[in-house]
Amino acid sequence: MPEIKSPKSYREKASASAAKPASFGEDIDLSTYISSAEGQAYQADPSELPARDKEQMLAAGVMLDDMRQRSGTFIQIDNTPVHSSIRQEGIEVLPVSQALEKYDWMEDYWWRAVAVDTDKYTASVELNQNDGYFIRALPGYKTTYPVQACLYLAKARLAQNVHNIIIAEEGSELHIITGCTTASRDEPGLHMGVSEFYIKRGARVTFTMIHSWNPEVAVRPRTAAIVEENGLFLSNYVLMKPVRSLQMYPATRCVGENATVRYNSLLIAATGSSLDVGSRALLNAKGARTEIVSRAITTGGNIIARGYIEGNAPEVKGHLECRGLILQGKGLIHAIPELKGNITGIDLSHEAAVGKIAEEEVEYLMARGLNRTEATAAIVRGFLRVDIEGLPQLLSAELQRAVETSEKELM
Repeated sequence: MPEIKSPKSYREKASASAAKPASFGEDIDLSTYISSAEGQAYQADPSELPARDKEQMLAAGVMLDDMRQRSGTFIQIDNTPVHSSIRQEGIEVLPVSQALEKYDWMEDYWWRAVAVDTDKYTASVELNQNDGYFIRALPGYKTTYPVQACLYLAKARLAQNVHNIIIAEEGSELHIITGCTTASRDEPGLHMGVSEFYIKRGARVTFTMIHSWNPEVAVRPRTAAIVEENGLFLSNYVLMKPVRSLQMYPATRCVGENATVRYNSLLIAATGSSLDVGSRALLNAKGARTEIVSRAITTGGNIIARGYIEGNAPEVKGHLECRGLILQGKGLIHAIPELKGNITGIDLSHEAAVGKIAEEEVEYLMARGLNRTEATAAIVRGFLRVDIEGLPQLLSAELQRAVETSEKELM
């Protein structure tokens, strides 16, 4: 793997922040994880990967046996990119190390959306680079099918550090599905992933991330986006499998007039899972828009669901919605919606609700022929169904498939 060389100033900032805890979430002792793993062989045909690995990746929305409905594919196992390919003109998919070698201008996008000294997790990504993906849509090009990317944790107790750069050039349209998963069903691991999105004027990006970890894995994504004039960033996050600890608080800065960001998240916390998840939108330009929608279910785990909208320009609009359902066990859901208005002429709103399934709803469905289990399942299914405006049909189908598969396990 080519060495990733960052400017000295970034290394210095990262070194100074190597012990800085995150503002939210459980603190993790990075020294309990190993930082290196054996190299992996490149796979020109990813369908030849072991069947069990492909099965795990498929559970996270990554299809390798038939990639005709994908515009490009990237796979990284532990520290090594093992496959990258494209099936459509105008789309680039590369390991980020190769993109840094290919383009001098990549430095303009390196640690611009995410600050390298945010906390010890961003610092670790800088100081222990394990590659990552570079996905770009050239000006005016639109993906016919989604680009898929998989970050796969195969070695037990590994701390995987990845840095991803996504660029949608002016007037382009880019649809991405990212699946993150692990080979082991019970071994510890740590995933730290920095993802920086740059949506240029009039460009559209839909990004659907499906996490399918195991009950011993800790996860620390650090994601941010910058959206220019008339651009759209639509981010969907799905976590319906047990995970030991997750903390993420992605942020989008709408810097161009009429820029739009929408966040949708579906979360399930099983017993032993601790989730601190949120989304932030900074509306910094006239007419910017945002909608943040969160659906959270606990079956015994703890969920902190955050949301933050800040209005800094005239005629901006934002709505924040968080709904939590305590299904069973002694789980906790703590919704923390925040709105901040710094100027007149803005329109920001929020609503939040946390509770259990209403007995009258169950009885209503039972009176129409369902048993209690079927009635409960129907209510949960409706609760998890979020109408995501602007999502391509194929990506919507993939998202729904992931939700339905997890629903069966949940019930």
